[in-house]
Amino acid sequence: MATSRDDDRHHPVLDRLRMPPAVLGSLACPHCGHPIRPEGNALRCASGHSFDVAKEGYAGLLTGARPTGTADTADMVRDRQGFQEAGHYAPLASRIAEAAAPALVGGGLAADVGAGTGYYLSRVLDRSSDALGIGLDLSKYALRRAAKAHPRAGAAACDAWRGLPLRDGTVSVLLNVFAPRGADEFHRVLRPGGALVVVTPGADHLGELVGALGLVSVDARKEERLEDTLSARFERTGGEDVAYPMRLPRPDALTVAGMGPSARHLAPGELERRADALPDPVEVTASFRIGVYRPR
Repeated sequence: MATSRDDDRHHPVLDRLRMPPAVLGSLACPHCGHPIRPEGNALRCASGHSFDVAKEGYAGLLTGARPTGTADTADMVRDRQGFQEAGHYAPLASRIAEAAAPALVGGGLAADVGAGTGYYLSRVLDRSSDALGIGLDLSKYALRRAAKAHPRAGAAACDAWRGLPLRDGTVSVLLNVFAPRGADEFHRVLRPGGALVVVTPGADHLGELVGALGLVSVDARKEERLEDTLSARFERTGGEDVAYPMRLPRPDALTVAGMGPSARHLAPGELERRADALPDPVEVTASFRIGVYRPR
């Protein structure tokens, strides 16, 4: 893993940036790909591109172009963190950490693309005590939480569809949990022998809520599309299906619906109206597919 220069270790910018110096050393300018380092009151590369550090502790590595994706709102991030902290996705987080662990033996960098609050990245780092982490996301509301999620991790704002602000071959494990994916960029940043861990919803995920709440159903061809996206650059080496029942209080059922894309497709108040008709608590299936890939 790349490291930052010794004279950067006590730079004032690092007092604001909640990021281990070695993680900073793995970041790259999203404009030109050069390394970035503290200079003055910002982060800069050798070409002179400059980036702010948010007061909440994350690096602002977005370019001036309008983002290609839609960032999670404050309400969506709050719902996501509340649901995660209630432990409903803890079994999934445990399996993700186990899938990532072999590629982090002896250390390395785990990068989470679409990290959200940093929940899954934190579980990976708890499982692999010598590893460091970086959470990448478009949402400033998510990044404010991800920057504080784990003492061995940092966070940076980026638009994953435009590229990843990471240096070539610096990542040991790349996490992609319900998030955008770009095979070429994933391949570029992963070291030889590294692992890509992709999590997608299973066909019956939240099945009991789909009709009742008018949620977006899982694409029947999702796995086929995933393989088409990755197959030229990656070889699948393992993975598993994870499914378990969740007994959700009605407010948590409403929360899990609000965490996903359905929150953007229903009229205001419609989700809440439908949720009022649910039993309390409601039995809901959690279903996921974890795929582990290595670069070709």
